[in-house]
Amino acid sequence: MASSSPSGSGFKVQSLMGSSSSEGFQTLMDYIGKEGADIGDDLVILLNHLQYACKKIAALVASPVSSKLRQQIEFSEFGQRMARDKPKPLDIVSNEIILASLRSSGKVAAMASEEDDSPVWIADNGPYIVVTDPLDGSRNIDASIPTGTIFGIYNRLIELDHLPVTEKALLNSLQCGQRLIAACYVLYSSATILCISFGSGTHAFTLDRSLGDFVLTHPYIKIPARGQIYSVNDARYFDWPEGLKQYIDTIRQGKGEYPKKYSARYICSLVADLHRTLIYGGVAMNPRDHLRLVYEANPLSFLVEQAGGRGSDGKSRILSIQPVELHQRLSLFLGSSEDIEELESYGEVQQKVNPGYEV
Repeated sequence: MASSSPSGSGFKVQSLMGSSSSEGFQTLMDYIGKEGADIGDDLVILLNHLQYACKKIAALVASPVSSKLRQQIEFSEFGQRMARDKPKPLDIVSNEIILASLRSSGKVAAMASEEDDSPVWIADNGPYIVVTDPLDGSRNIDASIPTGTIFGIYNRLIELDHLPVTEKALLNSLQCGQRLIAACYVLYSSATILCISFGSGTHAFTLDRSLGDFVLTHPYIKIPARGQIYSVNDARYFDWPEGLKQYIDTIRQGKGEYPKKYSARYICSLVADLHRTLIYGGVAMNPRDHLRLVYEANPLSFLVEQAGGRGSDGKSRILSIQPVELHQRLSLFLGSSEDIEELESYGEVQQKVNPGYEV
C-alpha cells in the first residue's frame, strides 16, 4: 500500500536501523526491500499481500460487526450451544481473507490452515507454502482480549511436483520447522503489531493508522536469558504432572536457579502471551497436548529462537520435530533460554490428562 504523509499526528517512530523514508519511518515494505533485508522479489510480493490481509483482519476484529457475527453462530439451528472447538465466523472470514490474498499474490503453491481439514492447492508454479492460524484466540474478542494471526512460510518442495495434487499439498505442508524461511505473528490489541523473522533476527512493526503502514518499532528483539514471569493456566495445577508442579512451586517461591519470585501473567491468547514473553522474558506455556505443531508451535518457535530464546515440547526442541499429521497437537513451552532449560530439567512437565474440561 502506498504511504501518505502523517497529518497532524504527534506520533513519530524513528527506526534504529535508519530509514528510506523522507519522514523518518522505515516501513515493513522498506525493510524487506533491497535497502533492507533484501529477501527477494517473490517473497516481498507475498509479504505485501499478507500484511494487507492482516490489516483487513485488524479492522474486522475492531469492528462492531464482529460481535454480531459471533452471536449468529453461538447456537445451532436446534437451539443447542455449539461446541467450544467449532470455528466461529471470524475465524472463517479471516481464513477467507488470507486465502484470497495468497491467491492474488501469485506466489503460493499451497496454503494449510487450522480452519481447513486439508491444505488448499493454489498454483503449480507458486514458489512458497504458507501455513497459518488465521485468528488465534478469537473466542476472547467479546472481552476485548488480544487476538492474533500466525504464519509460517516454506519453499515449495519441487521434488514433490510429480505427485498428485492432494498428496503434494499435504507433504509440502508437513515440512519440519527447521525448513521455515520466514515466520510471523500479528497481534491485534491496543496496537496492531507484526512480528517477523527471515532467519536473521526477529523484528516487530507497529501499524501506524495515520499512515496505513507497519513501521519498524522493535528491531532485533532479544528476549532476556531469564525472565520473572510465567504464563500458564494455574487452574489446572492439580492435573499437572509432578515435574511441572515442582517447577512452578519452586519459581513462585524464588527458590529456583534465578533467585527471585516469579509472577503469573496469563491472557489465554497465545500470540499475546508470547509477545509479552518476548519483550520481558520468562516462559509462556500450555502443558496439554493442545496446540498445533504446524500452525502455531513451529512458526512461534522460529520467532523465539531468532530472538535468542527456545521453543520446547517439554523434552525436545520444537523445530526438530517432524510433523506426521496436519493438525498434530503437542505441549508447548516458549521463552527465555535459561528458563526453558531449567523447566526441562524437572523431568515430566507434559500434562497427559485433562479431567473435567472440554477439549
